[in-house]
Amino acid sequence: MQKETTHIQQLDKIAINVKSHRLLKQLLKENPRLEEFMRNSRNETEALIGVRNWVLEEIKTNKDAYNYYLRKTHGPGALEKIEWKDYAAIRLLDYIDHAGKEYPDLNLHGEIAVSNPIKMIWLAVNYGTGGAKPTFFKDMLQLFRQFRGEMTREIPTREKIEKWMERFPSGLDPRIVKLREENRDRIIKVIIEQIDNHEIKSSRYTFAPGLSYEQKFLTILEWWNDPKFHLKFAVRSPRLLNKMLGESLDPDTMKVLYKAEDAGIPFFINPYYLSLLHVRVPYFAIGADLAIRDYIIYQKQLIEEFGKIAAWEKEDVVKPGEPNAAGWLLPEQHNVHRRYPEVAILIPDTVGRACGGLCSSCQRMYDFQSGHLNFNLNTLKPNEKWSDKLERLMSYFENDSQLRDILITGGDALMSSDKSLQQIFDAIYKMAKRKKEANKKRAGGEKYAEIVRIRLGTRLPVYLPQRIDQELTNVLADFKKKASKIGISQFVVQTHFESPLEITPTARDGINLLQSAGWMVTNQLVFTAAASRRGHTTKLRKILNDIGVMCYYTFTVKGYMENNHNFAVNARSIQEQAEEKIIGQVPEKYDEFIHNLPLKAENISENINKIRNEENLPFLATDRNVLNLPGVGKSMTFRTIGITRYGRRILEFDHDKTRTHSPIINKMGKVIIIESKSISEYLEQMENMGEDISEYEGLYGYSIGETEHRQPIYEYPQYSYSCTDEMTNLEI
Repeated sequence: MQKETTHIQQLDKIAINVKSHRLLKQLLKENPRLEEFMRNSRNETEALIGVRNWVLEEIKTNKDAYNYYLRKTHGPGALEKIEWKDYAAIRLLDYIDHAGKEYPDLNLHGEIAVSNPIKMIWLAVNYGTGGAKPTFFKDMLQLFRQFRGEMTREIPTREKIEKWMERFPSGLDPRIVKLREENRDRIIKVIIEQIDNHEIKSSRYTFAPGLSYEQKFLTILEWWNDPKFHLKFAVRSPRLLNKMLGESLDPDTMKVLYKAEDAGIPFFINPYYLSLLHVRVPYFAIGADLAIRDYIIYQKQLIEEFGKIAAWEKEDVVKPGEPNAAGWLLPEQHNVHRRYPEVAILIPDTVGRACGGLCSSCQRMYDFQSGHLNFNLNTLKPNEKWSDKLERLMSYFENDSQLRDILITGGDALMSSDKSLQQIFDAIYKMAKRKKEANKKRAGGEKYAEIVRIRLGTRLPVYLPQRIDQELTNVLADFKKKASKIGISQFVVQTHFESPLEITPTARDGINLLQSAGWMVTNQLVFTAAASRRGHTTKLRKILNDIGVMCYYTFTVKGYMENNHNFAVNARSIQEQAEEKIIGQVPEKYDEFIHNLPLKAENISENINKIRNEENLPFLATDRNVLNLPGVGKSMTFRTIGITRYGRRILEFDHDKTRTHSPIINKMGKVIIIESKSISEYLEQMENMGEDISEYEGLYGYSIGETEHRQPIYEYPQYSYSCTDEMTNLEI
């Protein structure tokens, strides 16, 4: 502690730079009362008390705001009663209430961060020290403008939002389809060279002797529809990546990619997905592919952190025989993950542990450090012991009192073969049937929860839609038909479209096949910096609805400094929710209709359009903007309680009170998250992406969040009996 205190005292002595001085001068000029407190206070404590009394004087004029600050009220309804300037007052008071508190900054591997913004201003005014950066002063300048009522919030019109949406064409646009054909042809040319030069050897994908170039091209054109072809010829090196992109990557980018290769970060980009990136950039879609590009082009922060990356979700780190962070005892360390009483994640010992590509912001990146996850597909095939382990896992599920929802993922559930999936489905069916039979012997109030929902977590509809064929469709349809008879009523494919450009004719056809099997398809978007541009997410929601996909979650990027490039500040997620997603809000009168959509997955496009047409909605905003907490659960209920010298905000998250959690949260309390970039840095990044940052005006003001209510479509069906309150497999 002494060492940390000394470190903080040293930081207080650091002189602020010229830009900080100029921003400070502007802050004082705009706020003469603040300057009075800073110059007349003998120490930072007097300055703190002076500002606190000033802000309390203002906020007490609005009873709703004052009660919200005191945490006497909460929830979306309470937040709606608060004026825009009250957001600033609450933030200032929260800053003061938490002044001097120390927090381990996991972006800096546990280095202690202290929030005391009033002290930093006082030091800067009186001594020119405190070490605060321009990013800090920019945030404070905007905060006091909001507090004075000079920074207002203007909700954009639907017309303006739809103009933003026009910047992002979909992969179904005929002009984009034509460009992708050019990209495909360029990639095929490289693959022909690879085969002719024996750079890749394959008994399956080889040319017959004497074929002309045109015949070889036509042969690969046939292979293009085979998912195994794309896995075999996936790009595994920066050199090949650049070659397939027509040598279009700049030298600085290549330097970073070679460093990534040296650091041991795997590359795995299949030819189909690579063909979605622009080389010849169309005039009508400049920068439209950035959200895709940022998923496969690694950034320097990831490389610098690789080898030191910590698991974001603490319950993913499991020691044999010990409960995870949520308190759940698990049957196997790597096969079952769990946060909530009702849900268990099943990760099979199959090729399903791999993916059709590696996303740069993957939450499992820490597992690639150890080699537990890799792209050596042959080593991931199930061995003869998998069937025995599967039975043990099913026994665990069968004897759990609260479990009703199994999410099969990985990796990627659809990387498993049809045979492997069939084996898993058969095991789940038998387990669910036994559980149902056992319940007949239990009294009301003692009965266990029965399995009502099965989900497949997969990005292959995006990365490799060729995987979705009639054989897979038959497996899914047969399982649904059989499982429906024992009470399983919700069958969901949970996928992950990141950009409207990923929705191609091939992807659309794959989605249609999944729906024809009676499975509803939902989407989870990761709200990366590139995806957070004005109009991008709204356009994605619209195109997803066009092909019958329901939006499920919009996630803030997980992770620490390794994901700094892709991280969009939580304030932007709240702004997007309030200013853009709002045009797709579904009236409550459709709650029952929406709740029943999973039961009619074959007709889901028709039913989505029924609501859109009747209410003139561009899309159905059925997703919730949330963050996966590094403790337990998902939430967007937070208050900004601090700010670092670098302008990075410190958020205090509470748990989502609308769903059931592990009882551990009663002991955990609130969760502190220090963001990895300031709002100023985020806006600079947006500007570098070609955005007009004046369109993001008001972003600094979003400092409070409340988790949206869950849409009826995602609620579990009700049991006809009373379920036990007992929780098994739990050790708190």
